[in-house]
Amino acid sequence: MKIALITDLHANREAFTAVLAHARAQGAENYALLGDFVGYGGDPAWVVDQVRDLVSQGAAAVMGNHDSAVVNGAGPGMRDDAREAINWTRAQLNPEQLAFLAGLPMQVVQQDRLYVHANAFDPPRWEYIQGRLEAMRSLHATDCRYTFCGHMHEPMLYHLSSIGKAGEFTPAAGVPIPLLPNRQWLAIPGSCGQPRDGNPAACYATFDTEAGELTFQRVPYDFDAAGDRIRAAGLPERLAQRLAVGE
Repeated sequence: MKIALITDLHANREAFTAVLAHARAQGAENYALLGDFVGYGGDPAWVVDQVRDLVSQGAAAVMGNHDSAVVNGAGPGMRDDAREAINWTRAQLNPEQLAFLAGLPMQVVQQDRLYVHANAFDPPRWEYIQGRLEAMRSLHATDCRYTFCGHMHEPMLYHLSSIGKAGEFTPAAGVPIPLLPNRQWLAIPGSCGQPRDGNPAACYATFDTEAGELTFQRVPYDFDAAGDRIRAAGLPERLAQRLAVGE
């Protein structure tokens, strides 16, 4: 089975539409949606409805910190522009959409795969996997062979061997990576709706469970239209500008 791994959609309708079309063309049979469906972007209701529809068809979905903030209120550490977007987003969602976000689990385990937004060692605290140390901490916290998470908006892959040797590398888009069975793996697909690695193309990944291959993907999309939605909503200009430069 080929699974499309999509995370950090951030209410970006144009990016999510492009990624879904690309994933279907790649033969995706199911989806794992790794959180942060809302926040920053200008079309939260549409994105939440699309996620709900995919979940009704069997997709896995987990809660992200922006989803939690819309339901429970922004935390004190959230930046001003993110907080403004959260407050605006809450007013755009109907009770059913808010209830869907509130009911999302922190993590989902399917066979040998763990889906979680931030990390496996303490999902509700939203700590980032910023490097090998945090990745190893996350891998040590689960028995699953594969961990797929979001939160960090840049694609990255980490592994841990059976003798405790750790490794990491930045993947190239479109190149299948064999995930050797004698290692544990942690993959961050990168953000669909707000990439931050200097490339504005939307990120996601596909995982072929039979071949054990992971492929990171980049998909161009109309970021100008996504930026216009942000401006039309009256949200901070910086949230629109950063889409064009991938930051």
